[in-house]
Amino acid sequence: MTVPHDVLITGATLIDGTGAPPRVADVAVRDGRVVHVRAGTDTDGAAGAVTAAPDGAARSARVIDADGLVLTPGFIDLHSHADFSVLDAPDAEACLRQGVTTLVTGNCGMSPFPAAHGPTPDLAGFAAAVDAARPAVNLAPLVGHGALRAAVLGQERRAAGPGELERMRALLAEAARQGAFGLSTGLIYAPGSFAGTAEVVALASEAAAHGLLYATHMRDEGDRLIEAVEEALNTARASGVRLQISHLKAMGPANHGKVAEALALIDAAVAEGHDVACDVYPYTASSTMLTSRLPDWALDGGPPALMKRLADPGTRERILADLRPAVGRTFLPEGIVIAALPPGPYAGRVGDSIADIAEDGGVEPAAAVLDVLAAHDAQVMIVNHAMAGRDVDAVLRHPSSAVASDGWVLRAPGDGHPHPRNFGTFARVLGHYVRERDVLPLAEAVRKMTSLPAARLALRDRGTVAPGQVADLALFDPATVTDPATYADPWRYATGVRHVLVGGELALYDGEPTDLRPGRVLRRTP
Repeated sequence: MTVPHDVLITGATLIDGTGAPPRVADVAVRDGRVVHVRAGTDTDGAAGAVTAAPDGAARSARVIDADGLVLTPGFIDLHSHADFSVLDAPDAEACLRQGVTTLVTGNCGMSPFPAAHGPTPDLAGFAAAVDAARPAVNLAPLVGHGALRAAVLGQERRAAGPGELERMRALLAEAARQGAFGLSTGLIYAPGSFAGTAEVVALASEAAAHGLLYATHMRDEGDRLIEAVEEALNTARASGVRLQISHLKAMGPANHGKVAEALALIDAAVAEGHDVACDVYPYTASSTMLTSRLPDWALDGGPPALMKRLADPGTRERILADLRPAVGRTFLPEGIVIAALPPGPYAGRVGDSIADIAEDGGVEPAAAVLDVLAAHDAQVMIVNHAMAGRDVDAVLRHPSSAVASDGWVLRAPGDGHPHPRNFGTFARVLGHYVRERDVLPLAEAVRKMTSLPAARLALRDRGTVAPGQVADLALFDPATVTDPATYADPWRYATGVRHVLVGGELALYDGEPTDLRPGRVLRRTP
């Protein structure tokens, strides 16, 4: 008795994720895995001899004619914050329409676990909640240093005591045992920013002991970018951890060009024998919380304490005095655009810049920042235009860089004015950076979205198209794949991706989501 294939993809231009040149091939999938890959329809359109598996199995249950389409591994988004949105949008349509099949979550020191209160006290609880929601794509979780610190020290701006540090290490070890893929830090965000290097090294050492990846949003991406890179590299040297520098960039005109030195430092560390790489999103604007512009001391105690400081005239003036020197350097008022905020006086200014708000209010830009924060409980998201296109190109071309979105919005439409990277990152690389500008060859771009991030996570059965690999697959039209989402009009899905398989099941078929949601929370195994 023969067992039919679940899917047979014929005549595809296969880019297998390894960086190898494209080739025409047929790919068969059974029980969620690729079972064979062989030469298929040739360039003249003649049919190849692929009517059955090598064992003589019957014809596939579903045949996809992929003539004119590129077949790749499903894209792995190495830097996502979807752990905070997937329960509300498990269909993850914005991801599927880009060909993304796995999201790496828990980045920038932020993860929903560990948590003293709430439905996801640990990774096991988080995974159970996500799996119950039936996500369309996979999640590969990291544990955030900020979450570890908040669970042990709250929002206090001070060094961890020996016992507190041991408690953080124990929580990290527990997350590792439950399947976390790594540790992340957000050293620009409170409460992670309250930690000194010694604390980070201690936790990185714990991560290394469990074979985890260490991903860091560094302490500075502007005037002290190089010092921040050196801190990250010294952490790797001291701990032996595998290091991932998140969304490498240089913020502010005074710092444009510094990524060349940062990449040279990474190369030097690799030459020393350290495992270091980076990732990048293909845009010249970032997106973050407006509070990230403030001095560290103002955030001691969290948003409630900040609100009290903003209400005190003397303390507010101290914050202004610390904020003003950044104006025109890493804080560009015309480039900071309100993306989302809760109801309040400035709710109608979503999509407007701080420069616009300052001019309309007759105040200096630094004061406008504090006014908006004070009016909205310090919960304000921004899009920050402060990067140079040539820097993005340089990082994207570097052999160690993976493509990543830094996104969290999984479905359109919605409220606010989010960064277009939520909807277009991977399609933008394929359309703008490969097809239109020739910044990267197509096979290299695919490698940066597939086998490279898989290798960073030690996901050995994903990231390439080969027999035995999990059938996370994407098929797209290389002539039309593109990212319609813009800064002015962000709520637009990518186009040109035709089919997406997650674990061998068609989650996107003929350009539209199916009723299948075959994703799950992946767990790291030693």
